[in-house]
Amino acid sequence: MLDRAIYSYADVDRLVGLRPGTAKRWLEGYSRASRFYEPVLREEQTGSDSVTWGEMVEARMLAEFRSRDVPVQRLRPAIVLLRKEFGPYPLAHARPFLDVEGKELVRVVQERVGLERQLQLVVVRSGQLVLTDPAERFHSAVEYDADGVVAVLRPDGRTPDVLMDPRKAFGQPAIRNVRTESLAEDYRAGTSRDDLVDLYDLTPEQVDAALRFELIASSERAA
Repeated sequence: MLDRAIYSYADVDRLVGLRPGTAKRWLEGYSRASRFYEPVLREEQTGSDSVTWGEMVEARMLAEFRSRDVPVQRLRPAIVLLRKEFGPYPLAHARPFLDVEGKELVRVVQERVGLERQLQLVVVRSGQLVLTDPAERFHSAVEYDADGVVAVLRPDGRTPDVLMDPRKAFGQPAIRNVRTESLAEDYRAGTSRDDLVDLYDLTPEQVDAALRFELIASSERAA
């Protein structure tokens, strides 16, 4: 499932709330002032225009750090080492966030690469390893399957009923398999809220959540 390629770079920017072009820089690297910066979320450039579910999930994780003072590019050495411990998509698994041994491995990696505190996933508080605030926000936005892999993602905490699932609605934000984008398009075209409820067999609250999500997403893209 993590390898399922269903998104474009523009999808990631839109759904994670990034500035246009950010997802491609994170996944393909970029050049600036005659210097090339390696991808953060891929081992190397692939030249692909497609983004996998695992890469989408990891981009959602990185997005929690994007407003911090330290650039997320500094996370790359830690992710490289975590990839050796947890597999190709280390941030899309439960172990680094829930398992005591997993969190300890993350702590060791953070120390080994000298990761700034602003970018750390775990810290020691009162003698216990706990998630940092950005990591906790990410953890609260996902659901794991029986294998400990992220299977569902909530793109925005303000609309918890809106989910992204790579097995449904082509991985786009949806409520009960109905894409929020489709509901918003119908609403803008003149379909009433009550008609949307009947047409898609949804509750009024579900329609409201879908419309609110699209309103939030569009306002953040315009910001």
